[in-house]
Amino acid sequence: MVSRSFLTVSLLFSFALSQAQWIRRDSTVFGIRNGIVVGFWPGAIEGLKESSNGGPRGLLRIGYNYGGVTYHINYIAVEPVVNGKMEFSEISPSVVDGKWGKFMWLKDSVISSEVLSVYVHMEKFANGSHPYLKLSIHKSRPEELCIEVFHHPDSAPMERCGITATMGNYSRLRKLYLKDTVINSRELYAGYDGIDFIEKAPYDIKEGDSCLVLATPDESFAELAAWPQEPAYLARWNWRYRPFYMLTQYWRKDKTVPSLQVRVNGRAKYWSGGNRDPQQYIAIPGGPSFENFELREKYVPGQKVYFGLRLLR
Repeated sequence: MVSRSFLTVSLLFSFALSQAQWIRRDSTVFGIRNGIVVGFWPGAIEGLKESSNGGPRGLLRIGYNYGGVTYHINYIAVEPVVNGKMEFSEISPSVVDGKWGKFMWLKDSVISSEVLSVYVHMEKFANGSHPYLKLSIHKSRPEELCIEVFHHPDSAPMERCGITATMGNYSRLRKLYLKDTVINSRELYAGYDGIDFIEKAPYDIKEGDSCLVLATPDESFAELAAWPQEPAYLARWNWRYRPFYMLTQYWRKDKTVPSLQVRVNGRAKYWSGGNRDPQQYIAIPGGPSFENFELREKYVPGQKVYFGLRLLR
């Protein structure tokens, strides 16, 4: 068992400080060797199938590079709220073709020996919001992505602009480490077996100097990497955990604010593209896991949050 203190100390003080090598692949993938990698539609971080586009549009693909090999670990979505109405970047229809997923594109990248930064622009949302992001990776913290949120002059006022990791059930994240407690999704969502999301109340964060919230699997690596040898599961092998290591996923802020909350929801079945037929879903081995994982706060232009991946030893 990995202790809370070990995780906190290792995350904050054990980042590699040398031999960083930037990763750039056309305009769809950037990152750092032995650290975090970010991809954009239609590029795939990880080549699962011939001509794979890496998944839905309107999402940041989040990968982890180790020893020169990159695996796709999670997605990050943008969820702006205007007048109480939230939109979802991966399912909000594009004005270009009417299909799910806002177009995103990179602009004004900056690379130095110490930092790689890019601006991510996206279509305006139907609720009038028009956010954009600045993403940065620092050589001193290769396993961490800094996300800053801004808005264009034509944007409607945003109450919140959620930046949420959306695919926690791929890694079967079940242990949520808050400051004073550990919450297990199997206990939190015990008895739930539906095809939809399940959600409880968010967790308030007390105002202080900094905030670090962690999520990990609760299984051994052998359990996480195993996959049921049944036709329904073999047909959906893309959900099988493929890296040869486990990772802690975390959100961090330099300083808390009064509105800050930790929000998670869960799933008992893997996502099946919005299909409403229960027969098209397969149960997550071992029971419900966390799906969305985020820090929520009132929108302020330039607000900054960090998402990180760290080897779980």
